[in-house]
Amino acid sequence: MEPPSGAALTVVLVCLTVVTGVLDAASFLTLGHVFTATQTGNLLFLGFGIAGQGGLPVAATVVSLGAFLVGAAFGARLESTLAARGRPWFPVALLAEAALLAGAAGASWATGPGRELAGGQRYAAIALMAVAMGMRNVTAMRVAAPDFSTTVETRALTALVSGSVVGGDRRLGYCSRAVPRRSSSVGAMLVGGLLGAWLIGLGTRTSLVVLLAAVTVAATALLVPGLAHGRNADG
Repeated sequence: MEPPSGAALTVVLVCLTVVTGVLDAASFLTLGHVFTATQTGNLLFLGFGIAGQGGLPVAATVVSLGAFLVGAAFGARLESTLAARGRPWFPVALLAEAALLAGAAGASWATGPGRELAGGQRYAAIALMAVAMGMRNVTAMRVAAPDFSTTVETRALTALVSGSVVGGDRRLGYCSRAVPRRSSSVGAMLVGGLLGAWLIGLGTRTSLVVLLAAVTVAATALLVPGLAHGRNADG
């Protein structure tokens, strides 16, 4: 009933981190300079926007922050309830995330030739994506894989350098096997951002980019039971 472990879990979390990069690229580049996963950035943008500097949006940022908190509350309730009942909470949480992202893709669907969305469509897409990412943060925290939050890389970057030959801090992982995991986490976010920006640069509609993310998360969720079963069999 628990998530897979070891290399299998790392692969799953790498996929989810790539998805995060794709989604934040889509939201920032096409939905009005707002993040749906990286809420640290949104908090700063909100402060800048309230101060009237940089032309940054306030309403869209508030929508994303609020929806993210709703997603975190919903995810905590759902996943803890399923876990208490002995149900497979991890794949169910991923499928719920995928459904929310599919809804965001539908909300951002535009029939015209341009990329511009109506205000209602834009806010609906931002809200659904942020709810999904709020759930994702709960999922990642419940998994508690070191250096893999799947949405924020500041800690992983710090640990990567501090526990490397450059930093040499044994308490932070120097001479351990943590470097590949930390590198995978940071690299996955970079690859996701590059992929999302590349797709947008090609003229891919926001809805299709988000739908691709939804399909990836759903496919990952469907792989989880088999991976977890393999772990139990090995045990």
